[in-house]
Amino acid sequence: MGHQRDPGQAARVLMADKGRYVGTAVLNFKLDRRQRLWDQVQGLTGAPPPKGLAKEKAEWLRPELVGRVKFLKGEEMLRLVSLKDFKET
Repeated sequence: MGHQRDPGQAARVLMADKGRYVGTAVLNFKLDRRQRLWDQVQGLTGAPPPKGLAKEKAEWLRPELVGRVKFLKGEEMLRLVSLKDFKET
């Protein structure tokens, strides 16, 4: 899992599964929950990006945080994704 924050845009959570990029989730949490997530993320940055993906502004996390997402089923890549919850492993 990784994250990307650009000024003027919604924060995005980049999702990977077994070292492979699978899609981007929009982060629609309220401010307090979003802050709790960012606080947890700060100590986990520094992992290499998934194979075949280089997003210059993205920060990848060590696999200690797991996200639960809602997405459009039946696709190889995650589509129309929103992050519902997260937990430490």
